[in-house]
Amino acid sequence: MDVLVTPTPRLQGELQALSSKNYTTRYLLVAALAEGTSTIHYPAHSEDSDAMRRCIRDLGAVIEEDDRKITITGFGSRPRDVKELDVGNAGAVLRFLMAIAALAPDVTFINRYPESLGKRPHDDLIDALGQLGADVRHNDGKLPITIRGGAPKGGKIQVSGSVSSQFLSALLFLTPLLQEDSEIEVLHDLKSKVVVGQTLEVLEQAGIVIEASEDLMRYRVKGGQKYAAKEYVVQGDYPGSAAVLAAAAVTQSDVKLHRLLENSKQGERAIVDVLRMMEVPLTHDNGVVHVQGNGRLKALEFDGDKATDAVLAMVAAAVFAEGTSRFYDVENLRYKECDRITDYLNELRKAGANVEERRSEIIVHGRPEGVEGGVEINAHYDHRVIMALTVVGLRAKSPIRIRDAHHVAKSYPIFFDHMKALGANVEWVESK
Repeated sequence: MDVLVTPTPRLQGELQALSSKNYTTRYLLVAALAEGTSTIHYPAHSEDSDAMRRCIRDLGAVIEEDDRKITITGFGSRPRDVKELDVGNAGAVLRFLMAIAALAPDVTFINRYPESLGKRPHDDLIDALGQLGADVRHNDGKLPITIRGGAPKGGKIQVSGSVSSQFLSALLFLTPLLQEDSEIEVLHDLKSKVVVGQTLEVLEQAGIVIEASEDLMRYRVKGGQKYAAKEYVVQGDYPGSAAVLAAAAVTQSDVKLHRLLENSKQGERAIVDVLRMMEVPLTHDNGVVHVQGNGRLKALEFDGDKATDAVLAMVAAAVFAEGTSRFYDVENLRYKECDRITDYLNELRKAGANVEERRSEIIVHGRPEGVEGGVEINAHYDHRVIMALTVVGLRAKSPIRIRDAHHVAKSYPIFFDHMKALGANVEWVESK
């Protein structure tokens, strides 16, 4: 399905932020790795979290759920012998479970999205799992991937962090369950360090002890640990909320978003600081972000690696800012559901934005007067691209049609319902 975004001058209303996708997938995993029953309150419902539910169930977890919570009886360190796992288009779920699959005898991860996840590389994790003794068969580092494990051994492990921090997180979930102690060294650089912080936070809550160096490049992990069965409460999601806040910033607005903790470890919390730097009128108190936008924004420079999943929404806001904005250290955006630099900027240009790309930078020459619109643009199967392009459509002079916008369900299935509730003129239309 496509979505038609018609220019909308004003947004108004209050929303409960969606539950965090990142925390939900991590809580689901640590609950599955526990022996006993855990409860997760307010879990996210999205294609990614559904993929994790489906796969841990296939691996032997027993799951019961209602509207507000999910209970999971885990399989501990002994996943069920399963031949195939389908992670859909969820990269983090794939990578976390590739590590856990090393505990099983023979698992193949199938390739259901050859034009998206099927194009993403996983060589760095494949190399690390080989160091643990797993035999990994793959298609030039890509799906389908078969892991023949069963008895991985701890020890000294090196993993590159220059493409994704998810490879490191995968090893941090696995190594406590091995009999031997492990030392993990991150090579080159570590992208999205804040997301590793979320992994470490969840592991600590699950009773796992890991010694991490201050720069997060070295880890000592005791072997023979057990995940504890616990109760978890999922906080509101900043990455998805970034697009809603950006939409409020570029319009005349009076919008409140609830359940966004001020002290959250989500790096995308920086969207609030970025909008402040762009001189958007807002307050953030008691978990409520209140934006009273006037449509006027100032340009800024920002280190995008600190808030990877909010960068596209920030760029969308910068399209209408006065001056030239620069988002740097963002090369890892190229290795997501699509190339979120080249592909996204090509679509922004079609809509009338003045943007430039470098290998690891996005430069935006703002157009406070708005963009032309009146075009059909390609979402590249990417939920973050869909949400960000919607923000741009609100300030276009003519409607924008976003193709295949149903892929927003990967992280935010009710995004367009929420936008309509605020008064945005968006409607589903049949794909051509």
